[in-house]
Amino acid sequence: MTETSLLPLERYREYLRLLARVQLDPRLQAKLDASDVVQETLLRAHRARDQFRGQTEAERVAWLRTILAGELARALRDLGRDRRDVDREQSLHQALERSSRRLEGWLAAGDSSPGERAERNEELADLADALAALPDDQRQAMELHYLHGWPLAEIATHLGRTGKSVSGLLYRALRTLREEMRAGR
Repeated sequence: MTETSLLPLERYREYLRLLARVQLDPRLQAKLDASDVVQETLLRAHRARDQFRGQTEAERVAWLRTILAGELARALRDLGRDRRDVDREQSLHQALERSSRRLEGWLAAGDSSPGERAERNEELADLADALAALPDDQRQAMELHYLHGWPLAEIATHLGRTGKSVSGLLYRALRTLREEMRAGR
């Protein structure tokens, strides 16, 4: 990789932020910023760029998720001042893989050719960018409902809103995301 190959890593910043936010309990997000974890992830990936042995974009994304899992484990360990827990790091890595598959499910994953997988990775990055561009309350409602699996009532309590208000947030967010994805962001 060359210095200019940082740009492809940068392309996945919002995707990694989304995965990090999904793995962090929303109640912890005030203490631990997903953006900081992703910044460390990208920095570590850039420093270790010569160690990347993959050939495809899908392998690069998997490599970034592995680094993110380690950074999340480190950040959570620092937060709790626990010693290293390899099982926690493994479970974070597995949870990131599941979150990534859920995101792919939004995009009707199942493509199998390398070109289709590369296109899907690009779509995942576009989806993460579109989610990041939503107003905070809409983005939070989307992540809590679709990626954390929270019911509307729990989201309403967490956000200090009514269930009807949360439904409206989800409706507007989905409409905006559809428009953004159709426009080929």
